[in-house]
Amino acid sequence: MLTLLISFFILVFLRVPIAISLALSTILMLFMSDFNMNMMPQRMFTALDSFPMMAIPGFVLAGAIMARGGISKYLIEALRSWVGHLPGGLSVVTILACGIFAAISGSSPATAAAIGSIMIPALISAGYNKRYAYGLVAAGGTLGILIPPSVPLIIYGITAEESIGKLFMAGVIPGLGLLAVLIVAAIVYAKKQGYQGDQKATWEERGRKSLKAIWGALLPVLILGTIYKGVVTPTESAVIAVVYGLIVSIFIYRELSWKDFRHVMVESINVTAMIFLIIGAASLFGLYMTNEQVPHKVGQWIAESDMNKWVFMLIVNFLFFILGMFLEAVSIILITLPILLPILKHFGIDLYHFAIIMVINLELGMITPPVGLNLFVVAGIAKEKLGEVVRGVIPFIVLMIAYLIVVILFPQLSLWLPFGTGK
Repeated sequence: MLTLLISFFILVFLRVPIAISLALSTILMLFMSDFNMNMMPQRMFTALDSFPMMAIPGFVLAGAIMARGGISKYLIEALRSWVGHLPGGLSVVTILACGIFAAISGSSPATAAAIGSIMIPALISAGYNKRYAYGLVAAGGTLGILIPPSVPLIIYGITAEESIGKLFMAGVIPGLGLLAVLIVAAIVYAKKQGYQGDQKATWEERGRKSLKAIWGALLPVLILGTIYKGVVTPTESAVIAVVYGLIVSIFIYRELSWKDFRHVMVESINVTAMIFLIIGAASLFGLYMTNEQVPHKVGQWIAESDMNKWVFMLIVNFLFFILGMFLEAVSIILITLPILLPILKHFGIDLYHFAIIMVINLELGMITPPVGLNLFVVAGIAKEKLGEVVRGVIPFIVLMIAYLIVVILFPQLSLWLPFGTGK
C-alpha cells in the first residue's frame, strides 16, 4: 500500500494527470502481485456502467448551457436590482448567483467560472479589493458541490449505495446555511471597508428584470422539485434540465448560437471525460484494495484501538483537508470512501450526515493550494497570479472551517429534510 501511495504522489508531482497517475500506480502494484490483468478493463467498464452515473454529464451540460445561453447573466441582473443597494451589494449578488447556479450545475469549477467571468470585473470596477473579489468568487463557487444537485453527492451515493435523492435533500439546509454565512460575512466586511451599494432600483426596474430572469430562476425549482416529489430520478432531472436550458437559451433568450453550442458541447465533454476517467482509474484502485483486504485491515485496526468517534472524526477531517490540497473531489471520494464505510458503521456515524461533512471538506479542497481547482479557474478568469487568489481566499477558508465544525456538531442540519426527526 505504501509503495502504491509513493508512486502515485511521485506521478502527481511530475504533473501526470490524476486519473492516469492513479491507474498507473495501481496497475504496477497489481502486476507485481501476479493479478489477472484481464480483469482490469472489465472492472473499469463495469464501474462506468451505471444509470445514476448518467446524471453527471447531464448536470455538467446543463451548467454549461446556462453559462453561455444568457441564463446566468439575466439572473445576476435581476439579483442586482433587488439586493445591489445593500452594503457590499455586489458581493451579496455574487454569492446569491453562485447559490442559484449551484442548484443547476452540480459543479464547483463551473459555478466559479460562470459567475466569476461576470462578477469579478464588476466587483473590481466598483472599487472592491481585488484579492477580496477573487476569494469571494472562489469560495462562492464551492457552493456548486454542496447545494444540490451535486456531482460529488452522486458519486458518494453510487459508492456507498445510498439514495441520491435523499443525499440531495441532506445537502439543502447545510448548503443554504453556508450561503447565509457567506452573505452575512460579505455585508459585515463591506460595512467595515466602507463599500457602498448601487443606487436602489425602482420597482418597475425590479419587475422588468425579474420577469426577464424568471425562466432561469424556474430551473432549480424544476430540478429539485421533481426529484423531491419523486416524479423523476436525479438522472432524469438532469435530462430535463438540459432540454429546458436549451429551449430557454435558444428560443426565449436567443443567445445560444450554433458556434456557442459547439463550445458548450466541447466543454461538457472535457469535464465529463475527466470525471469518468478518474472513476475508471479509482475502480482499479478499489480492486487492488479489495484484493489486499485493505478496508478489512483498517477496520480491524480501528476496532482494536482505543480510538473513539470524535478522535476518528478529527483524524478523518484532517485527512480530507490534506488530500484536498492535492487531489480532485471525485478522486478523494472514490479512494477513501470504500475504506471508511465499515469504520463509519462501526462508530454508528450516519452515512448521510457524513456525506455532507465530506462534501464541505471537498469544498475546502477546491480553494486550498496547490491544486484547488477554483483557484485556477479564478486566476484564469482574472488573468492574475495564483498567489494573489490564494491570499484572497484565506479568510474564507477559516470561515468555512468554522462552519464545518457547526455541521459536524449538529447532525440534524443534514438529516432533518431527508428523515425529519425520525433518525
